[in-house]
Amino acid sequence: MISTADYAVLPTPIGPFTALVDADGAVLASGWTGDAEGLRGLIHPALRPDALRERDSLGAVSEAIVAFHDGEVGVIDAVPVRQRSGPFLLHAWDVLRKVPAGEPITYTEFAGVAGRPAATRAAANACARNAAALFVPCHRILRIGGALGGFRWGLEAKRWLLAHEARAVTGGAAGELAGAVRR
Repeated sequence: MISTADYAVLPTPIGPFTALVDADGAVLASGWTGDAEGLRGLIHPALRPDALRERDSLGAVSEAIVAFHDGEVGVIDAVPVRQRSGPFLLHAWDVLRKVPAGEPITYTEFAGVAGRPAATRAAANACARNAAALFVPCHRILRIGGALGGFRWGLEAKRWLLAHEARAVTGGAAGELAGAVRR
């Protein structure tokens, strides 16, 4: 059990973004909200801190959040994340971290890559139970046909993230077009 976790709330183009980190700087929970206490509730009980301490900055984590929203979408890959669950969810979250920015896949494809091609619902559950949004980029998973599906932080945020990553990876108009196709 972690007794105290640090958190910071940063402004982004799609609203406030809060990250909670442990003493080692690993992200325990994060998302587009100003509610650190709500994020604390998403953390597995074995990792959930007893208390939260607000900071102006979380160092490298805060720098990665700002850089990502400024267009350096690959910077989140190096940020350590700490989540706990059963073996499939842990594996699925590792797989999510390997889905490239600008190359979203379907829930069915995600299930296959995660080693359970018939378990589309389990793959969707891995996205729904992910406490470390952005750093474990569940927003990169779509329904068959390109529909957005669900997203804890809202479909407008998911749409923005996908278009932002497409622009960053392919540049300019091609990125805008890719984002428009998913709407």
